[in-house]
Amino acid sequence: MNAADPEIKTRQLARLAWLLDNSIKLPGLDFRIGLDALVGLIPGLGDAIGVVLSGYILREAWQLGVPRSTLLRMALNVLVEGVLGSVPLLGDLFDAGWKANQRNVRLLEAHLHDPGRAARASRGFLALVLGALVLTAIGAALALYGLVRSLMALASA
Repeated sequence: MNAADPEIKTRQLARLAWLLDNSIKLPGLDFRIGLDALVGLIPGLGDAIGVVLSGYILREAWQLGVPRSTLLRMALNVLVEGVLGSVPLLGDLFDAGWKANQRNVRLLEAHLHDPGRAARASRGFLALVLGALVLTAIGAALALYGLVRSLMALASA
């Protein structure tokens, strides 16, 4: 077996995800955080470092042949963690609980175990996300339309 072996690479990525998301047990609590949560405390730079490290896991998954639908799902995990994690204090708490790297390694393992099933699950998830975004956009457009109508009615009164 060499370093390009998917099982070996996945174990290495699982170890990295553990280091980033779960390596530190909080005293007195049944909760673990990782280096990603600690680095995220550095204002302005910490979350960017976390996204870069998470990006490494995505790159390796791509090299292992993970389909685009699963890669998009993995990227969405990183995006959510990066965007919401950048909110001061509350974002750091979110980051400690979201654990995008652990999620992404589980997606990679699911792909390696049953590629067809993992791809279908990822496509279904992405379809739900896209549907939610479309409904949100429609709702926002309707709200804006109602606001403009109300303002026009007030202006003409």
